[in-house]
Amino acid sequence: MTETTPSTELDPEDRKIITLARSARARNGVPEGAAVRDETGRTYVAGTVDLDSLKLSALRTAVAMAVASGAKSLEAAAVVTAADSVSAEDRAAVGDLGGPETPVLVAGPDGALRRSVPAGG
Repeated sequence: MTETTPSTELDPEDRKIITLARSARARNGVPEGAAVRDETGRTYVAGTVDLDSLKLSALRTAVAMAVASGAKSLEAAAVVTAADSVSAEDRAAVGDLGGPETPVLVAGPDGALRRSVPAGG
């Protein structure tokens, strides 16, 4: 059984990116929503991209948006998904910009935190 943490016990900034990720998932009707926070506190929100010629997870899309907007680093990332974990490729994208210790918050569709894993782990 997966342990969950009520979002009310999270740091307010981490709760914010989970809420934004959850909103992106619901608004766009996609399997995943994600949000990342850069070194200045700006957030970038995205959903899964599933086109014939382009397929990106929500987390990789959010990281790409941060990079395209000039972010130099990431403080944290969040993904809202029905899956139990985040792929190694998704964590690597976060780690490329934020470093291996950047926390990746994995929340369920209800917004409850399931786990926090470092981007490099």
